[in-house]
Amino acid sequence: QVQLVESGGGLVQPGGSLRLSCVASGFTFSSYAMSWYRQAPGRERELVARISAAGGITNYADSVKGRFTISRDSAKNTVYLRMNNLKPEDTAVYYCIRPAGNYWGQGTQVTVSS
Repeated sequence: QVQLVESGGGLVQPGGSLRLSCVASGFTFSSYAMSWYRQAPGRERELVARISAAGGITNYADSVKGRFTISRDSAKNTVYLRMNNLKPEDTAVYYCIRPAGNYWGQGTQVTVSS
């Protein structure tokens, strides 16, 4: 069955960086686009970034453009989210998603605070 397992979250100071990872299993990873969403308390889920199956096309929310980078490694069945210059408003649970079939990971908490 499809499984998505995120890691890499944690507590970081404003201006810091984190790299989230999502290891996928149970499907042919290289055939599917992947996305990262986030949800902060009291706020709606937000699409953060998306990457095409081959990795050549990426899209970002305006709020993270220029700071976040999505990438993938098909040899490792892994999608990454590199987050630089983190801000307190980036605090949220971050989820890895395979949009086709609406599969979600369990999420990883990112907290940006001094």
